[in-house]
Amino acid sequence: MNEPPFQDRPPITDRVNAYDEKHLSIYVRLLMAEEEGADWREVVSVIFGLDAAREPDRAKVVHDSHLDRARWMSEAGYRQLLHPRMQ
Repeated sequence: MNEPPFQDRPPITDRVNAYDEKHLSIYVRLLMAEEEGADWREVVSVIFGLDAAREPDRAKVVHDSHLDRARWMSEAGYRQLLHPRMQ
């Protein structure tokens, strides 16, 4: 069974997790779209392949929760990527 490409909500932890690492490019794209003032409905369609007209509640949750995590990564989480991991 294949793992879905994304969860509706990213796991929220106080450390960068495997989901964050796997989805860094999505986070960057979300932040860039926000900076450009893109409509969230178009963003969720392009990045996640969701139709906001058909699934408005889910699309909004997916967009907002991933954007929130992207903001956290850009404000705090990125620091953890700069340090070697403890083994």
